[in-house]
Amino acid sequence: MELNEIYTEIITEHSTSARNRRHLEQASISLAGKNPSCGDEIELELLIEHGRITDASFTGAGCAISQASTSMMIDLIKGKSLSEAKYLAELFTGMIQRKITNDQDLEPLEEAAALKSISNLPARVKCAAMPWHTLETAVSKNDTP
Repeated sequence: MELNEIYTEIITEHSTSARNRRHLEQASISLAGKNPSCGDEIELELLIEHGRITDASFTGAGCAISQASTSMMIDLIKGKSLSEAKYLAELFTGMIQRKITNDQDLEPLEEAAALKSISNLPARVKCAAMPWHTLETAVSKNDTP
């Protein structure tokens, strides 16, 4: 199996999976994310305890890229501190904008690094980046020193 096939499989699996797609009853933060250019929408919900994201989920609809990106992000941020989540969002944004291209530098993104090739599809960049921008906004509004 070629690398592109593996990436396609990861994106397909995340875009159709229900494991992160649910309403979080006791969310500390709930923030809407939208991509007005194509209609992707999510509601990102985070449960924060002692400065850590102990649970996260989303609801919404959109293309496979936006839904996969959101699911991958949630898998990655669970258990992380707010500052770690913010760093990961900045790293993802740098990757998708082609500012960070070294695969070794992108290792902290784990499966989300599979979306690196989306940077070659300008119309899809906003789809992949939308949940990460939503996360950055949520964390910035709720980051405590």
